[in-house]
Amino acid sequence: MRTFNRISWIITLIGTLLFSTSFAQKYNHVPKQEIPDQYEFKAKIGDALPDFTLQLLNGKKVSSKSWKGKVVMLQFTASWCGVCRKEIPFIQKDIWDAYKRNSKFLLFGVDRDEPLDKVKQYQKDLDISYPLAVDQNAEVFSLFADKKAGVTRNVIIDKKGKIVFMTRLFKENEFKEMVRVIGLLLKE
Repeated sequence: MRTFNRISWIITLIGTLLFSTSFAQKYNHVPKQEIPDQYEFKAKIGDALPDFTLQLLNGKKVSSKSWKGKVVMLQFTASWCGVCRKEIPFIQKDIWDAYKRNSKFLLFGVDRDEPLDKVKQYQKDLDISYPLAVDQNAEVFSLFADKKAGVTRNVIIDKKGKIVFMTRLFKENEFKEMVRVIGLLLKE
């Protein structure tokens, strides 16, 4: 009888270990990203999202303090940025159109230091339907990157309020990985 109990205990232990390993693999699947120095980010993967407020083009203000429990994408952009103009249709189609109805997803385009009328024209010219905010004096931008660094960068924040993925410029493979990461985070 004692041998049976021992064997039963070992089988239970092995089953528990196998289940917990497969569970962890299933739910801890967002890859750890290494950010090249030339991306000029001040923020790091794993950093907590700083507190800030964005003013959207419609005048509404949104606070990063209220984003816990949501996957958030911040897209830093400017009307004069050619790479931004190239990336925006992909953000619109592959991310915004795919997740805009998901209550656990937020996307904000953050225009770097341009007048409101210029940003509104930019939104109209590129047919951007996701929310845009004006970042006067690059105040929000400078929380993530050096104030003089270039735009065309994205920051992905998980439901716990941690930075999990960042991009710089528009590289097709990196963009596809970002789309995949957003999808994985929304499934958690």
